[in-house]
Amino acid sequence: MERRIPLQSGVSLAVLFGNLDENILVLQEAMDVEVLAVGNDILIRGDEDRSLQAAKVLTRLQGKLQRGEEVDLAVLDYLIHKAMEKDFEKIEHLEEEVVVATFKGKLIKPKTLGQQEYIRAIDQHTLTFGVGPAGTGKTYLAVAAAARSFRRKEVSRIIITRPAIEAGEKLGFLPGDLQEKVDPYLRPLYDALYEIFGMDSCLRMRERGIIEVAPLAYMRGRTLDEAFIILDEAQNTTKDQMKMFLSRFGYESKVIVNGDITQIDLPAGKQSGLTHAVEILKGIDDIAIVNFQLEDVVRHSLVKKILARYEKDHS
Repeated sequence: MERRIPLQSGVSLAVLFGNLDENILVLQEAMDVEVLAVGNDILIRGDEDRSLQAAKVLTRLQGKLQRGEEVDLAVLDYLIHKAMEKDFEKIEHLEEEVVVATFKGKLIKPKTLGQQEYIRAIDQHTLTFGVGPAGTGKTYLAVAAAARSFRRKEVSRIIITRPAIEAGEKLGFLPGDLQEKVDPYLRPLYDALYEIFGMDSCLRMRERGIIEVAPLAYMRGRTLDEAFIILDEAQNTTKDQMKMFLSRFGYESKVIVNGDITQIDLPAGKQSGLTHAVEILKGIDDIAIVNFQLEDVVRHSLVKKILARYEKDHS
């Protein structure tokens, strides 16, 4: 069967098809269709149902390009996955939800249903757990949500922390001052902050104490009011560390705890504070637990395949 869809106004065929037609090659292989450019139309040949779903994917991609959004293989892979599952209606409003704009004007939006659930949970709860594999955007979206709350004046500061488990939080043997010792473990958090706030603005906010990035050990003994607090890599906390952290936040605060329970680096015999907390805190009002799936991975499509194999091997 042949199906035609028009090339939308303002959409470059070269950009839609991708570098060396990589988008179309991926689409053709995944959906078992043939896609050709014919004048100002895109011709799709194949099984009636597959060609219909492929047309939906290409129409959605064109819509993204018209809005100035990035279209990469990770986005394409997710759209193909949802089209094959006949779940396109569920993602119809994803593009309408904006978390925040970066200092360069880029709009940060949820790219998957899991990310959408996560952002909505953060909006509606004081404490949100984000649990799932690497590459699902947990850290980046948490920082984006923190930026939004700060810009709305819902909080007066942003506190981001993670356990430096790689060094056992015993950092004295490393060269340099304290900041130089802990910065390598906090680099992913800085990267997200710099992209959203801009490096100069972020550095000024750190100097004024509006943004604080520190190892988890530095949370002990503090009470944090009117703060947006993010605990990253929480799978590497102990039960005692998690209890300590969850007793730090005060009035008008928002808390996010993120982690991947398949990447626990604690010594053998130590239960992860994240897995323990998720077990005992489920069902409490004002606490949300969002479980990301492999389909929520927004990195290169090959990452999903690698993670799937490791998940299968672990089981």
